[in-house]
Amino acid sequence: MDTLKKFELMEKIVRELEDLQHSQQAIIQKIGKIEVDNIELGDKKLDKDLPDMHQRVADNLDTIVEILAYFADKTQNFGNKNNVDVLKERQIINDATKG
Repeated sequence: MDTLKKFELMEKIVRELEDLQHSQQAIIQKIGKIEVDNIELGDKKLDKDLPDMHQRVADNLDTIVEILAYFADKTQNFGNKNNVDVLKERQIINDATKG
């Protein structure tokens, strides 16, 4: 895999991790809304299970945030080390001269 393609794949993974982070945040919010609604309803099963669900999703979110920070930094360092901006410019020029 050439350097530019590798960088583009790394950027794609960063975007997917960001999307995953947003999805987990939305799930936490939804669970929180259900927990609030259940305060009025008082269903015992929801009282028992929702806090555990909330905690597991929050733990997953923490892991995603850690992985995202690590991989975004790794991607940025890879791009800087390999002069990806220059490679992108060359690619644009090559594509323009071919077409």
